[in-house]
Amino acid sequence: MLLNLDPRSHIPIWEQLVNQVKELILKEVILPGEKLPSVRELSSVLLINPNTVSKAYQELERQEIIETLRGKGTFVSQTIIPKADEQKIEALRQALKQLVIESSYLGIEKEYFIQWVEQYTKELGGRSNVAESSSDS
Repeated sequence: MLLNLDPRSHIPIWEQLVNQVKELILKEVILPGEKLPSVRELSSVLLINPNTVSKAYQELERQEIIETLRGKGTFVSQTIIPKADEQKIEALRQALKQLVIESSYLGIEKEYFIQWVEQYTKELGGRSNVAESSSDS
């Protein structure tokens, strides 16, 4: 697995792992049904505490992105079904709002911002599972 962790980031290492595994799955670098390294293997390769990898795997399991089969290992789920989590959707909307505000103060034009969104969406396989929310900020 190609993972790039940033120990200086404000994002905890376990959360970076979760985000990067999800990204690799969307980019189809890791495929459904594919076996993931064990907690011990991954922590050894990344030179991080096994508890950190375990926490990331637990979160990915909670989100039903991966599954652990006793005695066989940890695998990417065969079918990943997007779920509308209203709290996460609202947090995402607020984060996007902050990005728009920051980009405005940096003088980044709307067109460039939209191009970036389209570019990243394309990099992730062009998937656009959009959960619509009726509340606008």
